[in-house]
Formats: sequence, structure tokens, C-alpha cells
Amino acid sequence: MYIIIVGAGKVGYHLARLLMTQGHGHEVMVIEKDRSKVELLSMEFHDAIMEGDGSMVETLKEAGANRADVVVATTGNDEDNLVVC
Repeated sequence: MYIIIVGAGKVGYHLARLLMTQGHGHEVMVIEKDRSKVELLSMEFHDAIMEGDGSMVETLKEAGANRADVVVATTGNDEDNLVVC
């Protein structure tokens, strides 16, 4: 299953980590706006994290939303989460 998680805060981070380590064969991509978080988490998530605004269609396309089985919105902003959904 291909899963996109928008927002790498507490919920997004732990969800991504859980999905990547459970060994169920999930492919995960995390989208995060904050460049410093992306740089920090890239050491752990490698190429499964990208910098961008997940509420923008172009960013979702780049992340592969057209083939995603699930898109999860975990930003700290309700309006952004609604747009992502």
C-alpha cells in the first residue's frame, strides 16, 4: 500500500515511523513544509520525506498522489487538513 502523510509533527512522524517499521510492505511518503524538519528527518526517513506544501496540487502530484492508496492529513492546521483531504 502507498501512503502519503502530510505533516511531520508528532502524529505524522509517529504514524510514518510505525508504518515503515511494521514490516507490512507499506511504501510511505511524508510531506513537510518546514525545511529544518525535513533535513532532520531525512536522516531517519531517507528519501521517504519531501519538502513541500501538501495542500498544493503540484506537491501532491510530485509525491505520487495519483497512485496513493491513502492520503493522511496530520498538519497542525485544520484548514490545511481539509484542503489536503
